[in-house]
This record gives sequence, C-alpha cells and structure tokens, in this order.
Amino acid sequence: MSAVYDRVALIGLGLIAGSMGLAMRQHGLAGEIVGTARSAETRDVAVGLGLCDRVTETAAEAVKDADLVVLAVPVGAMEDVAREIGPYLKPGATVTDVGSVKKHVIDAVSPYLPEGVDFVAGHPLAGTEHSGPHAGFATLFVNRWCLLIPTEGARPEAVARLRALWEGMGAKVDEMDPEHHDLVLAVTSHAPHLIAYTMVGVADDLRRVTDTEVINYSAAGFRDFTRIAASDPTMWRDVFLTNKDATLEILGRFTEELFALQRAIRTGDGQQLFDYFTRTRAIRRGIIEAGQDTEAPDFGRGTTRE
Repeated sequence: MSAVYDRVALIGLGLIAGSMGLAMRQHGLAGEIVGTARSAETRDVAVGLGLCDRVTETAAEAVKDADLVVLAVPVGAMEDVAREIGPYLKPGATVTDVGSVKKHVIDAVSPYLPEGVDFVAGHPLAGTEHSGPHAGFATLFVNRWCLLIPTEGARPEAVARLRALWEGMGAKVDEMDPEHHDLVLAVTSHAPHLIAYTMVGVADDLRRVTDTEVINYSAAGFRDFTRIAASDPTMWRDVFLTNKDATLEILGRFTEELFALQRAIRTGDGQQLFDYFTRTRAIRRGIIEAGQDTEAPDFGRGTTRE
C-alpha cells in the first residue's frame, strides 16, 4: 500500500500511538514516523520497539514538516500540547487526536492551531487495559471503529486522507458531531468504566472483611469489572472531568434503572426481572453479530490481544 502521508508525528507514545506506529509501518502508510513523549524512558522504549523511525525530545521538534500530527496524550494535556506545537505546524498539515472526549478537546486545541491547518478530531474505539509503549500491537484497530469529528473549516480532502489512513490500518470509519459523540461514548464506555471502578471499590472494601475471598473466588462477572477498572487512571480521570454533563446524564438514567430493579427484587417481581434480562441480552447478541466481540470463552481474550 502506498503512503498516505509523507511524515506523521505521534505526540505521546502509549498504547494507541504505539499501535498506530506499528500499523503504519506494517502497511507502508507513512514515509516517516516521528514520535515524542514527555518521559525519556518512554522515548527510549519506543526506539527499541521500532514504533517510530525517529524520536525527538520535544513535541515542537516532532511536528516540524509533519503532514499529520496525532495528539495521543491524556485529554487534560491536550491544550498545553496544542499551545506548544501551534507555531511549528506546517501550512496544510492535518492535526488529529485519539481522545475519548471530543467537544472539550476541540474547544481546547482549536484556538492554538494556525490558519491553514486542518483539525480533524478522532477517536479509535479500540484498546486494552494495558498502557504504555510496550502495550502496542499492529492489529489493534482491525475491524474496530474509528470516529472522525471534523471541525468547522476542515477541508474535505483532509478528512478523506485521514479516513484512508485509518482504513489502511484496518479500522472502520464513521463521522459524528462532537456533542453526539460524547453522549454515545458516555453510554458505551464512560459510564461503564465508572460503574466498574465503583464495583471493584466495593469489593475492595469487602475484601478487608473477608480476607482474600473476593480475590480467590472471583467469578467471570467480577473479573470483567477488574479488567475494565485496570485502565489508565490519568486518562479516565480526565475523561470524567471533561465529559461531565453527558456522563452525569447517563449515570442518572442508570440510577433510575437500578432503583427499578431493586424494587423488582424486593417485591419478588420475577416476571419484570426476566423480561428486563431478556431485553438486555439482545444487546450482547447484537455486539457479536456486529463483529465487535466473540462468543469464545473469555471472549477470546485469553488467546488474542484485544
């Protein structure tokens, strides 16, 4: 496959950027990949793993002459990075990001981008509970969705080019407006993560009473909660602080549903419970039919890196 961009700059070298670097190299999607990270250790690891062709000490150095700049830092750090790189961006370049929140990122980054630079915000719906450069792998995005959120004034050709990059890495691509994205992700990702953190926190309190029983006798449901709750704490702190309104709205609806189920259990309303569980079970079947998971034991995660 021919290169989509001559030079790509990866700002931040964790799971997503590392996987992008490996995927772009595997498919020949970029002429040169330049990376940077705040930590010297991370930069050294990235070089050793071959995530980039070249690693710089600063973001300003990394974006020089880059056709595409990928902001792969925590959402709360986006503004500072945009302020640093703005004066060094090449005219005609495209800036994108991989953050889980979109309206806040667009509001934080846009003021620092010079005229003639296209900002096409993005969010690949892919990841694992692992973080850091060691966690990356080239097939992370295969058959996963990447949502693009073009900002006002972004050229259609810049959007099409970025779409081609993601499709070249194996992703399926769709476009959304930022507010709708943040609401959808509050349902599919943000609120479930907060609920998982809460359930593991409750279990931790109980573990202090029951010694090691909660750990030793963990059933599959709790194990899945712990897998989700093992995600990067800095990233998720920033997600909840920057997608506050949508997350609180979904948590409010969750609380209402939970109260209804509590009442059904308290009153012995087995039919309501059965009907509710039957309806929600269909969501799981839909996810499998959409190719976003598998019915294999442990959802296949014991044998594949997903």
